[in-house]
Amino acid sequence: MGHWTHLDTPHGRIAAWRADPPGTPRGALVVVQEIFGVNAHIRSVAESYALEGYAVLAPAYFDVVEPGVELGYDGNGVERGRTLRDAVGLERATDITRIAAEALATRGPVGTAGYCWGGTVALLAAQRIGLPSVSYYGARNLPFLHETPRAPVMFHFGEQDASIPPDMVQAHRDALPGMEVFTYPAGHGFNCDLRADYEPSSARLARQRTLDFFTRNLA
Repeated sequence: MGHWTHLDTPHGRIAAWRADPPGTPRGALVVVQEIFGVNAHIRSVAESYALEGYAVLAPAYFDVVEPGVELGYDGNGVERGRTLRDAVGLERATDITRIAAEALATRGPVGTAGYCWGGTVALLAAQRIGLPSVSYYGARNLPFLHETPRAPVMFHFGEQDASIPPDMVQAHRDALPGMEVFTYPAGHGFNCDLRADYEPSSARLARQRTLDFFTRNLA
């Protein structure tokens, strides 16, 4: 089982959910939250990667502006999450990801997996830190596609995601032709079993591709 720990960052001390594998790690992952905080879903994602052999940290990014935030997947949660997301900002989020990766460095090669807002943070981790990264439905990726990644990136998108229409998905292929871009017959947040858009077949396929990606790139 995972447990809470903390990270000291340039922006103050924050909490992080830590999950360790039962044996020697095959590598390490920073799991980057959605706009709903390190809630039960993100903790379960961290645990699932630990069961695959990875040492995992899921930093509570929102702690730099408001500690202990866990939001639900309703209208109020979305509104509050967007406010906190904007208050933290992507620059601070990238700093926190770097600190988390450094904390995991003794556990093996480090990558990132990010979801929703975290999908964009994961892209920036590949571009600015050099971490192999998997970006799930990052709706804020577009302004950063001109930056050259320093490590491989894999992208997952739902074909029915109103916030990421097909032209935005195609922009990823055009800007980053060397990176893998996958789409699924699903909406936004299809990996999360607590959301209305959860699509189990798509989630399973994206997960297997993600695990294969980390097997290749965290060797």
